[in-house]
Amino acid sequence: MTPLLELRQVSRRFGARTVVDAASLKLFPGRIACLLGPSGCGKSTLLRMIAGLETPDLGEIHIGDRVVASPAGALPPEDRGIGLVFQDNALFPHLDVQANVGFGLTGLSRADRTQKVLRLLDQFQIRRLASEWPHSLSGGEQQRVAIARALARTPSLLLLDEPFSGLDGVLRESVRGALLEDLRRLGTTVLVVTHDPEEAMAIADDLILMSEGRILQAGPPEDVYRRPVSLIAARLLGEMVVVPGEVASGRIETPLGNLSAPGLADGPAQLGLRPEALVPAEGGVPATVLGRRFQGDGHRLTLDLGGVRVPLTWRMDPPEPGATVCVGFRPGDAVLFNQDGERTVSGRLPSG
Repeated sequence: MTPLLELRQVSRRFGARTVVDAASLKLFPGRIACLLGPSGCGKSTLLRMIAGLETPDLGEIHIGDRVVASPAGALPPEDRGIGLVFQDNALFPHLDVQANVGFGLTGLSRADRTQKVLRLLDQFQIRRLASEWPHSLSGGEQQRVAIARALARTPSLLLLDEPFSGLDGVLRESVRGALLEDLRRLGTTVLVVTHDPEEAMAIADDLILMSEGRILQAGPPEDVYRRPVSLIAARLLGEMVVVPGEVASGRIETPLGNLSAPGLADGPAQLGLRPEALVPAEGGVPATVLGRRFQGDGHRLTLDLGGVRVPLTWRMDPPEPGATVCVGFRPGDAVLFNQDGERTVSGRLPSG
């Protein structure tokens, strides 16, 4: 499939500081991609370069078969066929909902413009709000109006910068689900920027991880979660338990036991496990309970496993601190990293 958007080694500097560093990515038609990274990692600057609000110092941005930005020059935002919605929605306070959505629809007769706007209001289930003013709308309603306005000019790509950050709790989840369902039904290609890993996993067809200006990894969310390319990438998506080990003659010695590790160079290595991969196991490795905390579906124990602190979800009557429990893990869920925190070539731990 030909990408709708492609960034090739794009960099952006502000003075001596490199904010985006040789970033490359591809977006494909009709899919929702999510760019995840901590605040200040360069996500919004990358979005602004795609939209045409910033120009790259190095590299190229392609939309379809056109180069729309490079150090040699750039197409203006209005000629890129891109819709952009910032987290504050930026609705015009002096225009009602219908006028906000229709703003910028030039070259159409009044009747055609009205028809197109009302169709969008119907698609986003906000036609009842057509004559309302922005200040009277809820956060979720404002967001739907802003996205309908961005789609009014039929862009090939919609960019959303932290679109759900102003919503809380259950409202955030319900608005997000309904809105993305609408966008999928319309077949819109979307790039969402967020710093929330749970949100990224919930909405993305394609997940892109970014840290300190660099793209670390991209792919289906499950692959990125289960096979992170580094410990930095792994921790962008949540907790990663790191167990030190020493490789010798195709095996790795760890506090979880002596495990098969064919093809790995002798020397220090690290075993990475998501917390859910650790399970109570009769006959497993003994560990000492350091503490416990109720977490709704059971207790979260903190254990001392051969000098390494590890978490364990416990759904039976919880043991007291100082007690000994036995721990096992699913080898297929383990990832091997070298001493520098980079995933080894094989990555997965064999089950033997």
